[in-house]
Amino acid sequence: MSALRKSPTLLAAAILAAALAGCTSGTANNAGASGSSGGLSGEITVFAAASLKTTFTRLAGDFEAQHPGTKIALSFAGSSDLATQITAGAPADVFASADPGNMEKLSEAGLLDGAPRTFATNTLAIAVPPDNPASISTFADLAGQGVKVVICAPQVPCGTATKAVEESTKTPLAPVSEESSVTDVMGKVTSGEADAGLVYVTDILAAGDKVKGIKFPEAKTAVNTYPLATVATSPSKDLANAFTEFVAGPEGRKVLTDAGFGTP
Repeated sequence: MSALRKSPTLLAAAILAAALAGCTSGTANNAGASGSSGGLSGEITVFAAASLKTTFTRLAGDFEAQHPGTKIALSFAGSSDLATQITAGAPADVFASADPGNMEKLSEAGLLDGAPRTFATNTLAIAVPPDNPASISTFADLAGQGVKVVICAPQVPCGTATKAVEESTKTPLAPVSEESSVTDVMGKVTSGEADAGLVYVTDILAAGDKVKGIKFPEAKTAVNTYPLATVATSPSKDLANAFTEFVAGPEGRKVLTDAGFGTP
């Protein structure tokens, strides 16, 4: 009888102990997760292809907002120029290239921390002034007599893609200038110095009503893939890796897709 009287008391104590243990465990797990996300701090420098300027500027801001105490410094230029700078010792923590070739240069030099990951794709399009003075409508029109066309230099990813389209269509171009970045090509078009320029679909979307965009089916023969990686010499690899994960993750993918980039 005595044992029967004690049983409810013991049962209640056991339930209370289990509840307290569950609360303690949940608190510890939440604290661990909070500590993990809140542990990022410091500043990194991201070297990114010129065609990523709009998206990476937004992504850097979003990342900083989610991780107070972090700072993402951005440097944009042609991928080949950025790869050369990193090889020469420029203090970059992350490299995002518009093509695998320039990333491979860093890999062969032992300058990458782990394997690169592809996070986006892009294709060429023709940018013309809003009034389209040369009446461009096809890729072949760029080879027309008197057409002032501007393209990227061969060593730049958009220049490599342009060359591939020229070869696949057997339509050689006679550009009035070859630029070191897709941004410079766009600048020639928006300033009225060129009748047309070969840029990326994403650049045309970002330019808004400053240019008219003309897509052409032959561009599918030269799709650019974009890899990114942490640089081996980075003193802030945890932060650099976190940013690359963010770019390649769902939030980064949405920003890139909204800007016109394709998925890898």
